[in-house]
Amino acid sequence: MSAPLKPSSLETLPRPSGLAGLAADWASDQRAFKNVSWGKAMMWIFLLSDTFIFGCFLIAYMSARMATTVPWPNPSEVFALEIGGVEVPLILIAIMTFVLISSSGTMAMAVNYGYRRDRRKTAALMLITALFGATFVGMQAFEWSKLIAEGVRPWGNPWGAAQFGSTFFMITGFHGTHVTIGVIFLLIIARKVWRGDFDTERRGFFTSRKGHYEIVEITGLYWHFVDLVWVFIFAFFYLW
Repeated sequence: MSAPLKPSSLETLPRPSGLAGLAADWASDQRAFKNVSWGKAMMWIFLLSDTFIFGCFLIAYMSARMATTVPWPNPSEVFALEIGGVEVPLILIAIMTFVLISSSGTMAMAVNYGYRRDRRKTAALMLITALFGATFVGMQAFEWSKLIAEGVRPWGNPWGAAQFGSTFFMITGFHGTHVTIGVIFLLIIARKVWRGDFDTERRGFFTSRKGHYEIVEITGLYWHFVDLVWVFIFAFFYLW
């Protein structure tokens, strides 16, 4: 019987090439996940599961819209605002989209300054991102209030297919909940960054190793996902 290989012997074994080498790298955790922290990996897994949920919601919306025999309400009319006596279609939705897309830019800058360990700029940009998010939620609350006052309910609406109300409140409400949770999380992490918790390794929730701002990047992953989902909601629900 041959003697077992020592660790040093394993490192000198020839590595396969081509597709076999790629499979070996992924299977042995050499390239894909070796340097990924548990926090970042778990966030990616959560975002993947959330993608399936939002995907099911949008597929259900498309199925309901294509299956109904009753005319579907025209989004340009339903979501129009009267400004100066003129009905402007989708103006509020356009502003909401601009605000949320802008927040992705400030979040990306916060991550950049986080890796530079510039805690003041990182915290300030995270607070600006949270302000954008809160503004978006506020405008969404105004949108909901306007439609409810006009008679939109989960079981019906004055403009056509009854499924419009249920799909609207379900999809936008679920997304708005994600944005609200993101705003709260941004405020918590911004406060910890501003206090210097990641420089002194102060004990508490979400505190990583001393000098590491990875939690800022993890928060950014969540926030960019929320923004990306809104692009799909905007395209399928408001422009179709």
